Amino acid sequence: MPITENLEKYAGYAARNTWEIILPEVSLAVLALVLLVLEMVLPERRLALVAKIALWGQVAVLLVGIPFSSYAGEVILGQTSFSGLLRHTLVSEVMRIFFLLSSILVCHIGSIYLERQQLSRVEFFHVTLVVTAGLMLLTQSNHFIMLFVALETVTVGFYVLVSYCRKSSRSLEAGLKYLLLGACSSAILLFGIVLLYGAAGNPLLHGSSADPMNFAELGPFIAAHPDNLLVLVGAILVLAGLAFKIGAVPFQIWIPDVYQGAPTPVAAFLAVASKAGGFVVLLNLVTGPFQALQDVLVPLLSTVAVLTILFGNIAALTQRNVKRLMGLSGVAHAGYMLVGVVASFTVDWAVYAILFYLLTYMLASFAVFEVMTVMAPSEDADQEIDDYEDLAKERPFLGAVLCIALGSLAGIPPLAGFIGKLLIFVAAFQAELWVLLAVSVIGVVISIYYYFGWIMAASFRTVRYPPLDDAEEVPRVWPQESSMSRIVLGCLTLATVAIGFYQGLLRFLLV
Repeated sequence: MPITENLEKYAGYAARNTWEIILPEVSLAVLALVLLVLEMVLPERRLALVAKIALWGQVAVLLVGIPFSSYAGEVILGQTSFSGLLRHTLVSEVMRIFFLLSSILVCHIGSIYLERQQLSRVEFFHVTLVVTAGLMLLTQSNHFIMLFVALETVTVGFYVLVSYCRKSSRSLEAGLKYLLLGACSSAILLFGIVLLYGAAGNPLLHGSSADPMNFAELGPFIAAHPDNLLVLVGAILVLAGLAFKIGAVPFQIWIPDVYQGAPTPVAAFLAVASKAGGFVVLLNLVTGPFQALQDVLVPLLSTVAVLTILFGNIAALTQRNVKRLMGLSGVAHAGYMLVGVVASFTVDWAVYAILFYLLTYMLASFAVFEVMTVMAPSEDADQEIDDYEDLAKERPFLGAVLCIALGSLAGIPPLAGFIGKLLIFVAAFQAELWVLLAVSVIGVVISIYYYFGWIMAASFRTVRYPPLDDAEEVPRVWPQESSMSRIVLGCLTLATVAIGFYQGLLRFLLV
């Protein structure tokens, strides 16, 4: 009889699962499998179609799959599904669109990169789709089991992508470093989850939960025992595991080497999507089950934010390699967003300021990384700022895009990046985080030096002296961007400028 009752209970759980809600994620998984099948059945000369199928398939999921999933699944913001594994909020719905847009841009940049490499194309797009589906599930996670499975799916996919250029020693080295440090961060995260599970599941403690891994049930227990040592250590370890994903101090040491060695499209994917996924999970925790630990987490996260801003900006000052510079500047941007996370404890709208910042960061970063991909030779790990000298003169369009995107990252008005930083600063001001606000302003001032150093190299003509001997200087061959690249870069640049002038445009796009 008990077996029959259990079967009926689990059958009831399965019947209440609304699969339409995760239609976009399922569609991406199916599309990823279709790409592998096409690789087996299509002749080699036709495999170029795979990139277009992956790209336009994701566009279809974005335009049709996400609206249909919300309508057919009757999504109500705040509701849970799949027995509490997933929770659907405005943040999660917006971030699903964010990750799909990021994946589309990565596939576009990846197609440019793979044209110059003798590498398999299908597996790159396949893994990118799987990682994107994992990120979309990660942002909806409402249970530590779901969070860990989705996070590891994403992380394992990045292990493959970072070392994808298997003929490059730098790519393989970057993949090995990311693997070792990523495994350590996963172990730290899992240890923290185990401590929280053990504390919240202890029947001897008041308010113990039957399912302590569920965020909704864990929150009341933590609120009842905010001073419990296991709870505090567990929460700190979980946040430490997430700090690796967002590149916060002291877990940022991998970023310069991995960004330099990874293929440029993968570096862009890490810089934008992986960082965004980590911040969404962090927001879900600090505004959810960890809210009661505010007295401990506010000074802890504030310290991390200060160190992250200062380290990222100061370390980037002397960088000449553009991929390492983008990695270290990304560390600084993580620090600014951590200021918003700290402010979210007391300022409700700080969450949306972080989402806006992520959007502006995505637009500018992908524009820079695509210019880097177009400019890069077959071995793209050694791009230097000096390689961009005379870019505005020889390739005015690429020069203009690069300057606008770097200006947005630096926070120069009236570009979108300036508005993103301004919203974070206003949230910090309302939360009375004076030290964080002062350090953030100092970080922005420092960042102008290295961003404008790159802008100057690309914008102003370099005076070249004739060689001392009779040898003639070999003229440089400048790469030519494709029509699709011009369209994509034009859209990213236009959006960066338009959102800087008129932020209400976002409300129109999201309605």
